[in-house]
Amino acid sequence: MDRVDLTSPTDAVGRRADAYATAPLLNCLLREVAEPLPGTGTRGVHRLPTGRLLRVRDGRRPAEPELYASGTWHRIGHTELVKLVAEELRRHTGLAGGDLPAEMIDSRDAVAALLTARERATPPTDPYLRSEQALITGHPCHPAPKARGGGPAAAWLPYAPEAHARFPLVLLGVREDQVAEEGDTAALDALGAAPPGYRLLPAHPWQLDLAARDLTPAFADGRLLRLGVIPDHFWPTAAVRTLYEPGRDLFLKFSLDVRITNDIRRLWRHDLLRLRRTDSAVTGAFTELPGPAAWLSDRGYRTAAFAFEELAVLVRDGLRGHLLPGATPLLAAGLAEGFDGSPLATAADPAAWWRAYLRQVVPPALTAFAEHGVVLEAHLQNTLVAVDADGTPLQALFRDAEGAKLLSDVSREAGWERLVYCLVVNHLTEIAAALTEHHPGFDPWPAARAELSRHPLPETPTLLTTPILPTKTNLLLRWTGADGAAARYQPLPNPLRPI
Repeated sequence: MDRVDLTSPTDAVGRRADAYATAPLLNCLLREVAEPLPGTGTRGVHRLPTGRLLRVRDGRRPAEPELYASGTWHRIGHTELVKLVAEELRRHTGLAGGDLPAEMIDSRDAVAALLTARERATPPTDPYLRSEQALITGHPCHPAPKARGGGPAAAWLPYAPEAHARFPLVLLGVREDQVAEEGDTAALDALGAAPPGYRLLPAHPWQLDLAARDLTPAFADGRLLRLGVIPDHFWPTAAVRTLYEPGRDLFLKFSLDVRITNDIRRLWRHDLLRLRRTDSAVTGAFTELPGPAAWLSDRGYRTAAFAFEELAVLVRDGLRGHLLPGATPLLAAGLAEGFDGSPLATAADPAAWWRAYLRQVVPPALTAFAEHGVVLEAHLQNTLVAVDADGTPLQALFRDAEGAKLLSDVSREAGWERLVYCLVVNHLTEIAAALTEHHPGFDPWPAARAELSRHPLPETPTLLTTPILPTKTNLLLRWTGADGAAARYQPLPNPLRPI
């Protein structure tokens, strides 16, 4: 299926795809360039840079955008919203925006393809995998969270976590004199048998297709061999390029030459070369942290010297050696998005559930920062929360050394800003809003203030009283063509500040 044409307003899947794609785009537009106007009711009015007025149904997922023209409000769909955003940003920045408008449309079409595929797919029975594969909305504040590089859906759907994909990996042999590796990669050698003079290298089949032309000479001269496939099914997690094989309890992270949210998702050479230093520092910090929190170590990587980034694979700790007995891990982003069996939706006492959640997630991140100089990228996709049989949070597990920072490399101010964005703005704000949606009238912020107050960092008093927090400007970042690592922040009203 090359393209799913579901634009008809009478098509149910098309309408759902429009709604899914509209919400994060509106979140970006309203946060980053619009001016909210005073008013009451469920529909907020915002002034755009050109002076035009936009009205939306308020909430965590804003909807039903209407533009004021000729004395009345006119409903606009996703296609019209993309056009409006492009016009406003060209005026606001003076820049054309490159391929971003096309990515916004691609993201919407990808959602339509995913919705159609999910209707035919069987979701995993494992609640952990269900939570990893739940993210139809994805990043709630990105203009094109589900764009998949503009390629035909048939090229990427077989590998899409949102479509409940699972698939075998291709097994390659790399000539020994061409192997580049660092750290503990023994798990790769257990995936099969290598011919004499070669080492095993698993490959993501989508990445192998994307890099096929560049790899042709290596296959031709024997630096690379195709050894078949690994018969076990690997499940793509929310990150798309990170896969999990439950039988082996093995995570593998691959390069993927596709732009997903802000970046082309390669394992870049400079990140790999500093990976062991960062991971060792984080692992050391977690061995000294009180409580049950765990770090899923990125133990090592292996690749081919002649295709260092294209064929790189990273070995990450599995879950079983870190989980408390009887605990079930769930992806925090899945809790925010919602999935069948989510304890966030069924919590009988939201206040008790939320306090337990905060006790597991907040202390490790703050203590690692304050006592060990480690800045965890503790956002929704890098945090797992393990729960007991009743759904009560018991333990937090963090991952992704590529995203972690050390205060020896960045200023304390920059590290704190990044931690506040990841932990509070990206993570706690979304979980709090989802919990409130399921339990109207519940106020999550007194408990969050109380938990944060227990940690005597010099930055904590300001965090709890400042009127604003930093939020990442993904729309402007992508519109201006900035690198995804060059995060730009702007003010967001601080929900921690007492009213």
